[in-house]
Formats: sequence, structure tokens, C-alpha cells
Amino acid sequence: MTNTVPRAASNKASAHSARNNWRNFGIIAHIDAGKTTLSERILFKTGEIHRTGEVHEGNATMDTMALEKERGITIGAAATRCVWNGHEFTLIDTPGHIDFAIEVERSLRVLDGAITVLSGVAGVQPQTETVWHQAEKHGVPMIIFVNKMDQTGADFARVTEQVRKQLGARPVPLAIPVGAADEFGGVIDVLQQRLLHWDAKGNMTVLALPAELQAQAQAAYAYAASIAAEASDALTDAYLANDTLTHAEILQGLRSLTLARKATPMLAGSAYKNAGIEPLLDAVIDWLPAPDDRAAPVATLNGESVTVATGDADPLAALVFKVTHDEHGSLAFVRIYGGSLHEGETIWNASLDSSVRIGRLYVVHADERTSTTQSGAGSIIAIANLKDALTGQTLSSKAQAWTLETIHAGEPVVALAVEPGSGTDRAKMLAALDKFRREDPSLCLENNVETGETILWGMGELHLDVVLERARREAAVDIRVGAPHVAYKETMGLRMVEAEGKLDKQNGGKGMYARVVVRLELLDEGDFAFANVVKGGVIPTAFFPAVEKGVQQAMQQGPLGQKVTGVKVTLLDGDFHAVDSNEMAFIIAAKEAVLAGLRKASPVLLEPVMKVTVDAPAINTGDVIGDLQRRSGRVLGITENTGRVEVVADVPLTRLFGHTNDLRSLSQGRAFASSVYARHSACDVAEASFV
Repeated sequence: MTNTVPRAASNKASAHSARNNWRNFGIIAHIDAGKTTLSERILFKTGEIHRTGEVHEGNATMDTMALEKERGITIGAAATRCVWNGHEFTLIDTPGHIDFAIEVERSLRVLDGAITVLSGVAGVQPQTETVWHQAEKHGVPMIIFVNKMDQTGADFARVTEQVRKQLGARPVPLAIPVGAADEFGGVIDVLQQRLLHWDAKGNMTVLALPAELQAQAQAAYAYAASIAAEASDALTDAYLANDTLTHAEILQGLRSLTLARKATPMLAGSAYKNAGIEPLLDAVIDWLPAPDDRAAPVATLNGESVTVATGDADPLAALVFKVTHDEHGSLAFVRIYGGSLHEGETIWNASLDSSVRIGRLYVVHADERTSTTQSGAGSIIAIANLKDALTGQTLSSKAQAWTLETIHAGEPVVALAVEPGSGTDRAKMLAALDKFRREDPSLCLENNVETGETILWGMGELHLDVVLERARREAAVDIRVGAPHVAYKETMGLRMVEAEGKLDKQNGGKGMYARVVVRLELLDEGDFAFANVVKGGVIPTAFFPAVEKGVQQAMQQGPLGQKVTGVKVTLLDGDFHAVDSNEMAFIIAAKEAVLAGLRKASPVLLEPVMKVTVDAPAINTGDVIGDLQRRSGRVLGITENTGRVEVVADVPLTRLFGHTNDLRSLSQGRAFASSVYARHSACDVAEASFV
């Protein structure tokens, strides 16, 4: 339940701190790397909470949803604020499961920096690569925290090499663990050349470096200096003159390189044991950007790109990046890039071309809210009951109605047919699912006209399972589900064909006439492309948009009844009538031409294939591989590591349903799997689930 309560005043900096003392950052990682545990320890160390909760006990601060507490996983991104050494942090804890990738995507879209958490045992895992590349796409600078150094099999050096090879990053170790597992004895603070140790209660002690660690510490300092020297000519000159750099010079150089994503500071510890948190918090200040360190965003104004001014007094430019609903109404989370928001004022929703009134403004701490009257540029704030708010909308002034780049959700790949347990509950079911669709742009709700079914599309089994369970609980409606559907596509079986579409109708009065000739070719990359090489006025230019519209309509449903992908359509020739030709005639003719070409090209059905990674005890290797092969999986690799095995395979999505339950059974609950969309691949039409 969401509460509106006053927050404790401990460890608070002024709400009007200069923006260079702000840090907006997220915590991203593969599932079970320890993100939420780390968030909990950050809140504890900064004095925001006075007792730590645990994910496995269902009382972690950032897991606010009942399902999160019950299942021990993060489902929705949660925001909070805290303060460390005079710097105000806005922290967003994100999910690690691929089914909830939209939560990571929209968080990284508005954050300035991120902490990537890696397990010291498992290292770089499949979802690590996914979230890393999401951060790269948005140009988000990162630091790495290698967690779980207290567990058997933890190996900081191995993980560092994985970061270098698998992520293509340039790690700079700055807090190096001393020992691992039962022998984990703290970390070497490389730049201060000292040892940091934590007792059983998580209290930190600063110690002098023992003699046996000095050579390792000095080598790490020298490496950090050599990297920092690349940041500027002045630092290069200083390094060449002295064969090293001062502490302050390394801070300057590494900060510059980190912000440019040319280096990645790397630290280590154990969040569960409260070890390594303080140097990580210092690292957030030292290495991650303040709002003004990021390039000003680009918006579209009157069809042209413009750079947003980022001062409090500048025109408003804010992005709605998340919307939630509870018993109190809706809450829109907003990143303000320029200008400011004030309680009670009327602003402009540039995405809808309509005015909206700002009601209550809140600073959010997990499931608690603190009222505020205004918020300025660089901040992340929540607005209560913002009319018609959806993810990706831009808030502006009417006079400067620019639009920021929206937030793009992945294409859903799994669907279930849903129906209410009682006919009288249908409206209640649809209202609940529509609410979740407005919260989550990776959900899609549609009505199948042919079968009369209501179809709910999502990113995976777990995604849909969570949505339906929330609907049952929050809307008190019984929902029954049918067999799963998957997002098939189709493409051409031949490299190239040409086809004609012609419409010639006479109904006694004005007729309908159009002729279109097209060439269809397989694309090596991309879903669709359109080109026009018509010359000589055989088709008036006014009808070109109609031809393209007809082509696009044909691509939505090919001869096999699926969305067409990987095809380029080129308009080659055509004909028109001075009286009987119109836009609708050319739309119909173009659609006929493309469909005729697709039929001629021996259409091929494509099914989604997932890259599945199973982490299991080594003793279960044979059972895991056998189960994947029974699902038509193709094993790509097997890696052994300290009594466990990681099996990577390509598996058709249609064969993955029920995999999680079967995996738990064959491993007595000790194995887990993650899957990420790999590609669409040809399959047998007769075996497709929609037939």
C-alpha cells in the first residue's frame, strides 16, 4: 500500500543543493546478483532506514509489491532518495529478469549513471550483457560492483577479465577484495593505499596496508594512473614527467574517462555482509555524473531538432517515464530536464497537444511519499493523478511545445487468451488489464475478431503470470487463461520477385482505377524498407504516399497470416486514370501487388527463438541438457565453475512453456534459467501453434 508520510530528517542535505551535488543513478544487473540487497544496504548506510530487510524474508524496502515479497524478485523499478557526504542521491532499483526489461529501459532513459552489480561467483551473465548494452544505448556512464565476495567460488580477477572480454569494457579496479569466501577480509582502497575492513555488524575500520598487500596495491595504483593519464594532454605530460599521478589527478582523469564511457571503475564487496558499501557510495560521488555533466537532451520543435536548455528558469522540458496506479489514483514519475514544476500550475502535454494541471508533487521513497511544492531541472519527481499520463509523454509549456524522444518498449513475443470466470466480470477484467497496459508499454491487449478471444501479449511467461495475478488480487476478478500464443512472423523464401496489383472497377458512374508494379527483395538487415524508382509520370506524385500506405498494410499480414519481416519493396511502374484514379484505389492496388509477390516468393514462417541460459548444479548437467534437447533446443556451450554448470542453448519459444517448473523439479529447486529473445527462425507451418 502506498502511504503519504513525513520522512525522517536524518542525514539530510538541503533540498536546494546545487545540481553538481546531485546524482541520479540506477542499479542494474542479472537476476539474483544482489541489486535489491545492495539498495537496502545503501539506504541503511546513508541513514535513510535504521534496520535492513532481506529479499528472502520479504521485507526489503524497495520490494513494495506483495508479489515481489512473496516471490523474492523485483518486478517493478522502485525509486528512493538518500544523502551521502552532502550529495543527494536519487536511486532506482531495477528488475533483473528479462521479462521486465521495460523497467530497466525506461529507468536508463532518464538516469544519469548506473551501478552494474555482478556476482563474484557467476560473473558476467546473460542479462548482465542485456542491461549493459541498454545502458550503452543511452550513453549512461557506469561503475561496477562485484558482489558476493563472501561466497564460495568468488573470483574478482576472473570477473574482471569477463568484464573486459564479454562487455568490451575497460575496467579499472579501485577497491580490490582481499581473499574470498570465508577468507574475505575487506578491500584494498587503491587510491588511498589503505585496507578497509568490516566487522560482523558491518562497521568499517581503516587499517594500514599489510606488507604482503603493498605490491598488489601499488601495481593497481600505477595502472589507474596510467589510464587516468589518457584523459588530457596536461595529465599525459604530468604522467610522463613523474611516471605517476597524484591522487587528485587520478580522480580528475578517471572521472573524465568514466563520463565519456572510456573507463569503468570497479569495486568489490558483499552487500549481504554490509561490506564495501561506503567506498561504493564515495565512488558514486567521484565517478558518476551530476545532471549538468550529461549532454543536454535534444527535442523536436516544429519539425526541427533543438537542444533543451537545462536551467530552472528555462522553458519546461520533462519526460514521463513511468506510471503506476493504486487505491489513491495514478502516480506519474517524471524526469525534469529543463525548467521546473510547481504544484497547482497548468502546463502542456506536448505528446497529446492538451493542457494538464499539476496536482500534488511528491518525492517518492519506495512506497512512501513526501509532498513538495516545486521541483527543478535535473530532478526526478512524481505527480499525482496527472490526466491521461502515459510512459514516454513530454511535458512542456504551450509556448515552447517541444517533444523529447519517447521510450521504446520491446516487441511482445508471448500471448495468452484470457476470459473472466464469470460473464458479469468481463468489464472488470478488461478495466484491470487496461490499467496495467497503461502502466506497462510492453503489454498489449487485443481482441481477436475471428475467435472472439481477448489476447494479452507480453514479454514472457513470468511477465504475463505477474500481470494476471495482480489483476486477480487488485481487481478481485477471476481470470482464466487459454493456450499460449507466440509472435510468429513470415518472410520470403526467394531472394527477389516482381508482381502487379490492379484495381479496375466501374459501377455506372465514377470508377476506381490503379495499377502498381513492385519488386520484392529479401533484406539482409531490418524488418522493412520502401523505395520508389518510378520515372516519367506514370503515377502522379500525389499518389506515392497512398502506394506506400498500401505496401505497409500488406506487410501487417502476409499470405500465412503473420506480420511480414525482412522485405524491401520497390515501386517500379504503374498506371492511372485521369478521372477514376484516387488514393484508395492506389492503396488497394499496392496491397494486392505486395501480397501477390509474397505468395509468388514461397513464404516462410518464422518463429521466435530464445537464447536460454541454465545455471544448475554440475550433478544435474545431463538432466538439464536432456530437457533442453527434448524441447528442440540446440546447445551452444557448457561452462563449469565450482560445482555448478552453465548451459547455453537456442530453444524455440513455443517449446519453452513449463520449462521453469520442470527445471525446478529435476534439480530440487537448485537450478534457474533466464532467456532472452535471439531471433526469428524458419519453422514448419504444420507444427505452428496457431494452426
